[in-house]
Amino acid sequence: VQLVESGGGLVQPGGSLSLSCVASGLTFSRYDMSWYRQAPGKERESVARISSATGRTNYRDSVKGRFTISRDTAVNTVYLQMNSLKPEDTAVYYCNGRSGFSEYWGQGTQVTVSS
Repeated sequence: VQLVESGGGLVQPGGSLSLSCVASGLTFSRYDMSWYRQAPGKERESVARISSATGRTNYRDSVKGRFTISRDTAVNTVYLQMNSLKPEDTAVYYCNGRSGFSEYWGQGTQVTVSS
């Protein structure tokens, strides 16, 4: 099983980035997919989640209205569109897939918001 993130980089405050995570080796449609992030010296935290069954989404309060999670089962990919980025969004962003007791993580992609 592999989850491979891409799309991170350096962006100015107020800018946008779009992250992608391509999954392989698993039945993607059965997995709830999430994005987490971890800033230096801080614990990893959940950012957004999308249900496998209903497509329902959940976001942490600090990103509501700015970030959008989506998935395309045809290409086994989950996305995170990030708008109005703030310096406090700087972190390594990780893709996560969970189904029952099975859970997988990507290697992470760095997002830096700085002027």
